[in-house]
Amino acid sequence: MSKKETASVTKIAHEIEDQKNYAAQLIIANKALALQVIEIKERAAELVIANIELDFQIKEKQKRADELIIANAELAFQNNEKEKRAAELIIANKELIYQNQEKQKRAEELIIANNELAFQNQEKLKRADELIKANAALIFQNIEKEKRAAELVIANEELAYQNQEKQKRAEELIEANVELAFQNIEKEKRANELLIANKEIESFTYISSHDLQEPLRKIQSFSGRIFVEEYDNLSAMGKYYVERTKLSALHMQTLINDLLAYSRTNTTQRKFVNSDLNTVVKEAMEMLKEDLIEKQANIEVHHLSTMKIIPFQFRQLIQNLLSNSIKFCEAGIKPHIIIKSDFIKYDQTSVTIFHLKVDHYHISISDNGIGFEPKFKDKIFEIFQRLHHKNEYEGTGIGLTIARKIVENHHGIITATGKMNKGATFDIYIPAVQHNDR
Repeated sequence: MSKKETASVTKIAHEIEDQKNYAAQLIIANKALALQVIEIKERAAELVIANIELDFQIKEKQKRADELIIANAELAFQNNEKEKRAAELIIANKELIYQNQEKQKRAEELIIANNELAFQNQEKLKRADELIKANAALIFQNIEKEKRAAELVIANEELAYQNQEKQKRAEELIEANVELAFQNIEKEKRANELLIANKEIESFTYISSHDLQEPLRKIQSFSGRIFVEEYDNLSAMGKYYVERTKLSALHMQTLINDLLAYSRTNTTQRKFVNSDLNTVVKEAMEMLKEDLIEKQANIEVHHLSTMKIIPFQFRQLIQNLLSNSIKFCEAGIKPHIIIKSDFIKYDQTSVTIFHLKVDHYHISISDNGIGFEPKFKDKIFEIFQRLHHKNEYEGTGIGLTIARKIVENHHGIITATGKMNKGATFDIYIPAVQHNDR
């Protein structure tokens, strides 16, 4: 063979080899294309499924599914057109990526929705718990209402009983009013009898002040003249008897005066006047001036109140108490008397013990005298009661009785405290408000 033929054969052999290689490459390309077609079909099936899912989620998904069906239809007809199909596949892949993103968004929205649903379930549980509690409270309230209803029944029964009791009280009140009317009639009778008794007392006062004192003055006058004019003619015993007669007459005069004073505390009209107690004490001290000078008494008067009193009776009261303090003082000791007063405001809420249950004045008169045994604190106010023999201390035993009567006329209280040889204190409590002829 010539070189030209050899070259030609070689060339043909190369071409055949190239054709074989090209055919092999073509076979490989066809296989790859078949695989791609299979993959495309798988992707199309997945895409159909994805489109079906997406169809349930949003309207946009339906549009994309329709476009994907069209694209798949086009892809079926363009299997031989690799580039077009590749382009369409790229488009489809982009769409798939977009759909995956949409799915991711939907998944996130679903997570949010699930969280919201979980929160709502928790809220429902809370509402359910609250409803259980509310039901329990309602049950409790119903039980309480039943109790209240039962209590109301009992209260109504109690009210009915009280109404019956009120009816009984009304009937008793009617009987009491009848009894009160009878008592008022009796009181009027007693008042008339008291008027008669007062007139008799006035008659007795007149007799005491005139008929009894007149012969007493004559006894005093005649015994005095005998003692002066017949002194030299009298024996020692005669002088003693005359002296005793004069002393007895003087004691009788004092007793009559004290009885008259006591009588006046019962019969005189009770006319209360605003009076300065300082002035009343000064007047009483003036009446006892000689005794005060004789005993060299020291009377310490603190600032005293202005009170509504019966002036002449209160002056007699102060005079009797001062006289008492001067009289019952140990020999050789100067009487020291302290008089003071203060206003006491009554307070029913206070724990303090009040002697009077109204606003009142407290007056105290204390001394450094011989005092008395505490057991006699009430006896000393009784008429004609004496703690000492009349030879030890003069007096009739009426002074403190008059004092108590005067305090009672002022609707007050008088008390006495003392110890033997430690002095005595008289406490007087007088209401701040007084009414004439009460």
